[in-house]
Amino acid sequence: MKKKDTHKFIQEYDGIAAFGMDRASDEETIMFYLQKFSEDAFMKALLPRLSDQELEDIYDWVNTYLKKHFSEDEYHRLFLKDR
Repeated sequence: MKKKDTHKFIQEYDGIAAFGMDRASDEETIMFYLQKFSEDAFMKALLPRLSDQELEDIYDWVNTYLKKHFSEDEYHRLFLKDR
């Protein structure tokens, strides 16, 4: 199966991952945090510690922003990578 997901940014990033300095640094920091957050080993450690409500909150938060900022086509093409 061909790999569709990438996390190249985190492999090459050498910034400071500090929020609040400027928009560019903020965007890099969010990308850094989310890529670190989504690593398999981290998720396997975190998910069992979250309550059912916390899991639902994360799911709802992600879906809210996906629906707000992406069309249906973009959602499938960029997020699900099924088109």
